[in-house]
Amino acid sequence: MSVDARQFSPMFSIDVTADAATQEATNKIDANELICVLLRQLVEGQQREIKLLEEISHHVSHHHKQRQVDIAHWKEQNPDLARSCRIAAEQLVKVQNQFIHNMTEEVADNSDGWNESDYMLSEFVDRFGPRLSHLNGLLTVMSQLSAAPPQQK
Repeated sequence: MSVDARQFSPMFSIDVTADAATQEATNKIDANELICVLLRQLVEGQQREIKLLEEISHHVSHHHKQRQVDIAHWKEQNPDLARSCRIAAEQLVKVQNQFIHNMTEEVADNSDGWNESDYMLSEFVDRFGPRLSHLNGLLTVMSQLSAAPPQQK
């Protein structure tokens, strides 16, 4: 970004010198010039921002693509284990669905008391929260490692 050698009005700059010539130059700046210079600075800032966003996007997508390649390579090297992961993932989905069903029944039956008792709400969260979180984590891993279902022709 280039810095304009002229001085702008005191609203946009601070003059710490006692030079009278500087004060005269400040008063001579045209408002249109000022707007053009400020807009140019905004455009230059946006161009730098776009470059940074492109770099971030490239970095993130590169990591994601590399992970996908690694998982595909692992599936090729371990086809039996990938199929086992697929079967396990299907079973875990059933377990997860039943767990969520049980949890929603618990909410429907006991949620009235939660407004009156922090203990009951805390007990509910302690009972269902960690299990659901861990089950979701296991299901995610099994799904990622599982072989694609056979294509029906």
